[in-house]
Parts: sequence; C-alpha cells; structure tokens
Amino acid sequence: MQLEVKHIEKQFGKRVILKNVNFHLRTGEAVGIFGRNSCGKSTLMKILFGTMTSGRDSVFVDNSRFWPKANISGKLIAYLPQHSFLPRDMKVRNLIAMIFTDGEVQNRIFYSPGVASFENQRVGALSLGILKYFEFLILAHMDHPFLMLDEPFSMIDPLFHDVIKDVITTKLTSKGILLTDHYYDDVWQVTERNYVLVDGSTFEVKTKEDLATHGYLPGRK
Repeated sequence: MQLEVKHIEKQFGKRVILKNVNFHLRTGEAVGIFGRNSCGKSTLMKILFGTMTSGRDSVFVDNSRFWPKANISGKLIAYLPQHSFLPRDMKVRNLIAMIFTDGEVQNRIFYSPGVASFENQRVGALSLGILKYFEFLILAHMDHPFLMLDEPFSMIDPLFHDVIKDVITTKLTSKGILLTDHYYDDVWQVTERNYVLVDGSTFEVKTKEDLATHGYLPGRK
C-alpha cells in the first residue's frame, strides 16, 4: 500500500507554513522528516491525520484520491502527537484491555520492557516520558497501515530509545511509518528514506551532510 502526498499548502494568516510538500510512504518502510522548530512538521501530520485543514492538498492511497478528513473513521493513519491524548483517570492495564480485545496483542504490550512497573498506575499519574512511551506502544499495536510519530524519542528515558526503534523495525512488516524527532540519529537508524522541510518545501536527503547543506545541522568541516 502506498500513501502519496502532493502539493500540500498551509498558511496561518499571511504566514506561509507549507507550500510545496511532496513525498510518498509505502507499507514496509520508515520515512523521516527533519526540520527546525516551527517549520511545519506537526502541522503536516495534523493535516494528514484529518484534524487540521489545508489550503490545498492532493493525497492518494494506491493512486486513489484520499480525503484526510475521512481518516479517523477510515482508520488508515494512526498518529502520535506531541500532546497527550489518553484518558487520565483510567489505569494503564484497564486501558490496554479496553482498546485491544485480542489477548495476544494485550500480552505484547503488557510484556513490553518497563510496562510492568506502571501497569497499575492511572494514566494521569505517569511521568511525561513514561506516558509518551505508553502512548507509542498503544498506537504501534493498532491495525492502521500507516503510523505517524511526532517526536517519539523526546522526553523519553534514553533506555527506551532502543525499545522504540525495535518496535518500529518490527512493525515495518505491516506498516508504513513517518516520523520526525530532533534526536535525528535515532530517526536515521530506522528510516530508509528521509526528507528535510525547509521554507515550507520538502527536499529528499541521502546523507547527514545533506541535512547540513539544507541548514538543519551545523556545517561539518
């Protein structure tokens, strides 16, 4: 399955955020998008998820037009945002059982590294890092063929970075994954292709030196 994005545009008032965003993502691959703060990465993901409108967009799934506003009901793209989205008053273990009826999937989450240490806590009592890790596990185990991750490594204990990368690699058997994070080395280790978002436009990058050329990383001597 392929998700193809063409000519996404977005502006807030007179400020142009996105003006020429083009990329594709296939199930079975991870694609990274790099960019400086406020360059439009989160805006792009919200548009594709269907919670923000764009000025212009052409999104296709297997060459058929796809309207992002139908995404949530269609369950095509799951999305890990930077803000928390889980109900704070539920216990972790009860929430897992409510979302996933398949016992095998429940067990994969319960037996993920670290989960036993907080499964009896309420969601609202979790630290920001543990909460982000838990939210990642929930979304990674959903059936959506595409998954977008907005800063999955940020605020998370570095000990869990390798766990997250392992889960991403495992899920590539059935998903296409789009991710962005300023922990660019972690992103680079799991992606097959990468883009950088500069002045509202996407540019494919092949090496980390390309990231420096486009101003995302300091120039290397």
